[in-house]
Amino acid sequence: MSESTDLSKGVIFPIGDKLPEPFSSNFIGQAYLNMLTTAGVPIGNVTFEPGCRNNWHIHHKGGQILLVTGGRGYYQEWGKEAVELHPGDVVNIPSEVKHWHGAAPDSWFSHLAVEVPAEGASNEWLEAVTDQIYGKLK
Repeated sequence: MSESTDLSKGVIFPIGDKLPEPFSSNFIGQAYLNMLTTAGVPIGNVTFEPGCRNNWHIHHKGGQILLVTGGRGYYQEWGKEAVELHPGDVVNIPSEVKHWHGAAPDSWFSHLAVEVPAEGASNEWLEAVTDQIYGKLK
């Protein structure tokens, strides 16, 4: 593997296991999940192989916070341009905002996903991020 795609380089938290069904059906490419805690505020370390991204989705009620820990990736809200992400970046995703996130085509990407607690919080998984949308990334 090249340096940009080496999943073990610069890892802060263990990668974890391949995403199981039904979650993996909401991703294009391979992603891994290591739940760091499920008590209080759920926090998962999510690692994406190069080119992997999740489908458009909405966090109802609670929202989500992404803490980028490795590699290079993207975050995009519906109707806006994608934002390139690097280690140290923080993305606050308000509830009810349609969005996706994932790795750059040539780099693995890792972030901590912090689920903002709220009564009745849920995720709604939507359509895949098409190759046409993904191919426009800079």
